[in-house]
Amino acid sequence: MNPDKSEAKGFYQPNDLLPLPSGLVEPPRPKRPVFRKFLVHAGIALTFFLLYNAHSTGCFRGSKKVWQYHGIEDSYDSHIKNIEEDYLAVPSAESALAASRDYATHPHLAGAVEDFQDAKDILALFQSEFGIPTPATEPIYPAGSPESREATLSATSKLSKPAAWVDIYYPVMNTGNAAGMAVELLGDRNELHWQADLLEDGDPRDETAAKYKDSVPPFHGYSVSGEAIGQLVYANYGSKDDYDRLVGSGVDLTGKIVLTRYGANFRGVKVQGAAERGAVGILIYSDPRDDGSVTVENGYEPYPAGPARNPTSIQRGSVMYLSIYPGDPTTPGYPAYENATRTEATNVPNIPSLPLSWANAKLLFEEELGGVHEGTTLNGRVGGRKVRMVNDVDTKVTPIWNTMAAIPGHIKDEVVVIGCHRDAWVMGAADPTSGTVSLHEVVRGLGALTKRGWKPLRTIVIASWDAEEYGLIGSTEWGEDFAEWIQAHVVSYVNVDVSVSGSRWNVISSPSLAHLILRSAQDVPHPTDSGKTLWDARYDVGPYEGPMDAGYASMWNEKNSGDPGIGPMGSGSDYTVFLQRLGIASSDQGFGNTPTDAPYHYHSIYDSQMWQEVYADPGFHKHVAVAKHLGLLTLRLADSIVLPLNTTQYALELDSYVDIVIKSTYRGDLLPNLSPLRKAIAKLQDASIGLDEEKAAAEKAFRKALKKISRWRDPRVVRRVIQWIKEHLGIGAEEVKEPLRFDVLKWMPSVLSSEADDICKSRTKGPLCDFIRAAKRVRVVNQKLASFERGFISEGGIKDREWYKHLGVAPGKNTGYAPTTLPGLTEAILFDEDHELAEHEAARLTTLVENLAESL
Repeated sequence: MNPDKSEAKGFYQPNDLLPLPSGLVEPPRPKRPVFRKFLVHAGIALTFFLLYNAHSTGCFRGSKKVWQYHGIEDSYDSHIKNIEEDYLAVPSAESALAASRDYATHPHLAGAVEDFQDAKDILALFQSEFGIPTPATEPIYPAGSPESREATLSATSKLSKPAAWVDIYYPVMNTGNAAGMAVELLGDRNELHWQADLLEDGDPRDETAAKYKDSVPPFHGYSVSGEAIGQLVYANYGSKDDYDRLVGSGVDLTGKIVLTRYGANFRGVKVQGAAERGAVGILIYSDPRDDGSVTVENGYEPYPAGPARNPTSIQRGSVMYLSIYPGDPTTPGYPAYENATRTEATNVPNIPSLPLSWANAKLLFEEELGGVHEGTTLNGRVGGRKVRMVNDVDTKVTPIWNTMAAIPGHIKDEVVVIGCHRDAWVMGAADPTSGTVSLHEVVRGLGALTKRGWKPLRTIVIASWDAEEYGLIGSTEWGEDFAEWIQAHVVSYVNVDVSVSGSRWNVISSPSLAHLILRSAQDVPHPTDSGKTLWDARYDVGPYEGPMDAGYASMWNEKNSGDPGIGPMGSGSDYTVFLQRLGIASSDQGFGNTPTDAPYHYHSIYDSQMWQEVYADPGFHKHVAVAKHLGLLTLRLADSIVLPLNTTQYALELDSYVDIVIKSTYRGDLLPNLSPLRKAIAKLQDASIGLDEEKAAAEKAFRKALKKISRWRDPRVVRRVIQWIKEHLGIGAEEVKEPLRFDVLKWMPSVLSSEADDICKSRTKGPLCDFIRAAKRVRVVNQKLASFERGFISEGGIKDREWYKHLGVAPGKNTGYAPTTLPGLTEAILFDEDHELAEHEAARLTTLVENLAESL
């Protein structure tokens, strides 16, 4: 599941990156009386900057050369550059290919035995790469147990070395029973006229697809068991507009079975729309019209003989009503422990649904709806005979496994989280194995750094999430489990899901991360063109040409006109709980399909290793490019003195969000008075520019203080530092000799002691006090930056779907994946058509933005 997949593409309005303001710095966070805590954490961390300098230029890079003072600013920047260069040298196409062949050549449905084995394999990877000794008892803990709680919570307290573990959650999920599923066309007397095979052919030219063609029956996650009989009605994409047009033209869906195609919106929204209008069942198929140029009609052979869609491929997937809430349906807002009190789910369907191949759907069109539909308009066509469909699923509490790792930083209580889900509908070479492979390379890169003595400034947590495909379950349950800890400590979440399914690099994020993403992408080489960077890959296209369906071409061009930019985040992947419930600045990225790419056999047996190697990423260079960018984002978030978040970019984009509300409003009388909101946004922009100035000044003052304090000398401290380096960085004392020039450490025992609070009461001047004040100033700035996104969180949430608490962006109510900016206000106007409610939502936003401005 990912917001850049077939139905995820949705053709919703673009929200391009605004021009990047020049001369700006970054974000805010509420002040806290944390002088003592600050001295302990920031003092440790910021003094370790100097330790970093001691080993980064010499010992860290495998040289006996000892670092000598040439200026604090130059040395730290050089250190960071060396760290990044060492990281970028690790991810490789050979390693990525080997990892993909390990993970993508067997099924791993969430909750299955293969999924559990993969969880343990990822655990072993973490242990191996981060030098974690294998304990006598496997660190696999039921969620909610003292061991599970301690594993996460200790990452910001007493953890001193990397650790890895597995958390077990217990959601309710379903699996399909192939023998009990059917789609039949009945004759005039309700006799059987035709029966769909509901199978993928498993062509032996793709060995793994052939081997596992029957391993996971084609079914929908969270679909309901049952039988439905009714006339067939074609409803195009099953969007709100499609259903409204049907009803408006006099088509009554009551008692009907709806046939829709994948694309444009999340499959759960298609089911929800049909159920709300009285349908008794729904069939969803993959339509070659949405494959762009690469079709059999254009002369391309179907996979595996060629790049066109295999007509028997079937898209499995969840039909959860994701727009209402994600995660375990029976524990909304709280974690799915084994003994959890469960409620009746309100985000799952009450009518049966089944996925169909194009081969089966084509016969339904020919037999019942008047012929194959290319080039014709059949929306609303009602068949004369009846269709019988039967869905058979087994629904029960099923264990899932999140595999986690933590690399403690010098500032333990600031955390960067990076994650990818592991489960797939079958093999999932693209979804999610490509993302898992890129994360695998990130782990190898960070592991290489830790083995050489590197320790991040901030703590890094790495997650291999489970059961994402059913409805973002593993990440959501962990987020609900540790919500308070996450909001207190996590500064950013970096997500990857499908890292490669096509040619074009796409990225979405919180606006505050846009500058960092852009700069980092410009520092990663293009995967196949040495004259370009990853940032340039936003314009890449596939290798296959030919005409395409006019309707599809129009939608593609509408969505992709202009600069691709960095768009807002909807839902469909594991960032959802972090961003839209907890207010953590987040990002997601990957190479997606274009109309000239080989069609992506999404959630089919043909999302296979062979397809990935032949058509998606020959050579596996794109996997590596994503891994390099993910690693740079993580390193820069973890090791920057001032967090690289840009609140001014965010504040500027808020104006564009208001513009979208105005442009999308079709009745002027529904618009509230938006002047107070505009004024609040302007106030926020001014406050953010002030924070930009403070960011720059705080970092400059900190570097200046370091430079001054580094000139102090004391031979006794030198001996202590040598021992400290030996104990904490794993470098032999004989490699660290004079001239060390770490005179700042003369004051280290005082900075770290319990009496540190009193240091500057009697010593108001001098390098040490300048250093402490400068470090505290940086700390305050970083607190503001990390808390900025949380300023958009409203405990009241969004009307009718209160699980979502972010008033700046949410998944679209009628799209599922695609984002809606200013969702409460937008929905009050477009869906509720309630002027009074719109005034309330505008006032709520105004207060929120004013509070954000005050917090800066």
